[in-house]
Amino acid sequence: MTTNLKEQVLTTFHHLHDHAEISWEEVETTHYIKQLLLDAGCQVSTFEDCTGVIGEYGNFQNDLPVVGIRADIDALWQEVDGEFKANHSCGHDAHMSIVLGVLWKLNQDPLLKDRVALKFIFQPAEEKGEGAITLAEKGVVDDVDFLFGIHLRPAQETPAGKASPVIIHGASSSLTAEIKGDDAHGARPHLGHNAIEIAAQIVNMIGTIHLNPMYPHSVKMTSLQAGGKSANIIPGNATFSLDLRAQTNELMEQLKEKVHLILDTVRNLYDTEIEVLSEGGIVAAITNDEAMDIMRKAIVNTLGEDGLAEPLITPGGDDFHYYKIHKPELKATMLGLGCGLLPGLHHPHMTFNREAMMDGVDILFNAILETYK
Repeated sequence: MTTNLKEQVLTTFHHLHDHAEISWEEVETTHYIKQLLLDAGCQVSTFEDCTGVIGEYGNFQNDLPVVGIRADIDALWQEVDGEFKANHSCGHDAHMSIVLGVLWKLNQDPLLKDRVALKFIFQPAEEKGEGAITLAEKGVVDDVDFLFGIHLRPAQETPAGKASPVIIHGASSSLTAEIKGDDAHGARPHLGHNAIEIAAQIVNMIGTIHLNPMYPHSVKMTSLQAGGKSANIIPGNATFSLDLRAQTNELMEQLKEKVHLILDTVRNLYDTEIEVLSEGGIVAAITNDEAMDIMRKAIVNTLGEDGLAEPLITPGGDDFHYYKIHKPELKATMLGLGCGLLPGLHHPHMTFNREAMMDGVDILFNAILETYK
């Protein structure tokens, strides 16, 4: 591999972009990163029952605070130009490349290795909201004092050349359920329950949910499958999914309570069964002032005062915040990196300024130095 840091980061990015793997299937990605960590002098750990890899770097013998740097490694499964494929449209290929760049930058000064105790956490399955809690339960952050993450930000949120010291994600949740009934003839609607009408009633009722307007929140039906090829059959069965968003964890609990109350009401109103098949979600960010202050100084040291963006509040979610739920005393924050990202995250043709990855490398590197001052 070339010794030029920028070329190393770009080469790694292109490899990871071209070899995307979806959640829990990041086998080759894990192997690739593991080798790079070993080559850089890390002590490496993997897991027997899941993907992901941890690299320990530095001095863990002298009671130094342990700093974790986390990158998510999975891709989305989506249609790109008519073909379904694994696709890094959320920037995880960049996150991995940036975090590896931090490691390589540290290695440029051999004296630093004795002054730091770092855990490079390459986490699977962020897109499913499952990877962070899985690694947390395996004890990955039990000895970590500070945890830094990174995420590319859309141009609409954070302009190129700027960075935010924290991304204040909201909570998100999803619910999939099945309406269970009997089909009926189109001429005899009284002999069955129209699952489409029942789903429409749910849509209408979730539109009447009103919680504290000072905090963003929403519920919407995002999928509905009902009926077949015969237009004269009233479908008695349907499956549907709901997407829930709330800026705080407390508001999310209120939102979920309202949704379940609506489902109970519709069950009773139509005298029909509605079975919840799955339910899951991601917690909202819990901020830490000390970690944010370190990241703020690191941004200014790298980009200057003009490069410091305000704390970023976004309704999007990230399972990064499960680490702090698992370990409340953890001092954690996620860097929001402006990089000219267009047209938006999860767009099949998302693109960004590749040069901005070096800003991410330098900011996280400076955050490490600030932590050990």
